Amino acid sequence: MESKEQAAARYGSKGKAGTYLEVLAVSTKLGLTSFGGPVAHIGYFHNEYIRRRKWMDERSYADLVALCQFLPGPASSQVGIGIGVIRGGLVGGLIAWLGFTLPSVVALVLFALLLQGMDLGNAGWIHGLKLVAVAIVAHAILGMGQKLAPDRSRATLAIAAASIALLWQSVFSQVGIIVAAGLFGLWMYRKAETPEVTDLNIPVKRGVALFCLVLFAALLAALPLLRQGAVGGWLPLFDSFYRSGSLVFGGGHVVLPLLEREVVPAGWVNKEDFLAGYGAAQAVPGPLFTFAAFLGTLAGGISGAVIATAAIFLPAFLLIIGTLPFWNAMRRNPKVQGALVGINAAVVGILLAALYDPLWTTTILSPADFAMAAVFFLMLVFWKLPPWVIVIAGALGGTLLTLI
Repeated sequence: MESKEQAAARYGSKGKAGTYLEVLAVSTKLGLTSFGGPVAHIGYFHNEYIRRRKWMDERSYADLVALCQFLPGPASSQVGIGIGVIRGGLVGGLIAWLGFTLPSVVALVLFALLLQGMDLGNAGWIHGLKLVAVAIVAHAILGMGQKLAPDRSRATLAIAAASIALLWQSVFSQVGIIVAAGLFGLWMYRKAETPEVTDLNIPVKRGVALFCLVLFAALLAALPLLRQGAVGGWLPLFDSFYRSGSLVFGGGHVVLPLLEREVVPAGWVNKEDFLAGYGAAQAVPGPLFTFAAFLGTLAGGISGAVIATAAIFLPAFLLIIGTLPFWNAMRRNPKVQGALVGINAAVVGILLAALYDPLWTTTILSPADFAMAAVFFLMLVFWKLPPWVIVIAGALGGTLLTLI
């Protein structure tokens, strides 16, 4: 538990309420503008939380991203929750998640209720926002690469990780790359002088963290047994979405086959509506896991949306809160730091691979697309315009491309 002095240092002159409002404002802005999927979100977070507001240093952010890449669940959402916890405690983590997630939840519930027939996935302004995401991710990779893969050995490791991620695409590839990179870093940098790590004050007791990890495992084991005796009600829905959120490595797209196996055979959603909802989820900002809100609405109305959304994100909360206090201590260990050197370089490679596939391959479809993405990169990196200006330019530019 934080002392009064630690709490005063954390919240400063703004106090708790001011810090919570700040976290809510920033995370909501990200929730309204972060198009492009998990890798793009990490880029948006990097630009907003690290470059602009300096809530964490580059090394700490990279360590947090590495941890969330390793854990099952929505990595970008876990990064956001982790930053919220570090900034404002458990309440800060909840607020950061709400701000980032609620805009797309509301949009997808509305799609499910009113707008299922609209093909927004092919709208020009949506395509323009995806071009912005390419520029944002490229900017983030450039910055992280300069910090985390600045020499020959780490740059080689990053390129190797990117190549393996592109050539070996499975649910286990990301975890395998990170484990291998950690072992390589442990061997390669075991005698290297390790840089001093900033001590992050994480206001979560280890007892609370252990409780979260035990609760995660208990729910994963008990819910399938409990639902067998349930006739209707919310428990089967909660179990299906909780398990889907618990067993996913590699980001939001990987959860789709799990969700389809849960909701289509059960008769909650037909296959056509499932695919239509997936298209809508691609068209809105924020985490792809909010697709659960669309499915929950079709399965059980507004209450179904609340249950499905809470269930699919609950594992992410329990895992990040359960691991942060131990991770903060482990990352100061010289051996763990050596492993993290390798892991952080590999994370740069994984992000580079994701920049190409799926972001580049599904977005840069013509010379005009490339030219516009290059202009957005110029605006962001060299003109140093704020991201919201580039988002507006992207929406206008994408609409203009459809008229040419």
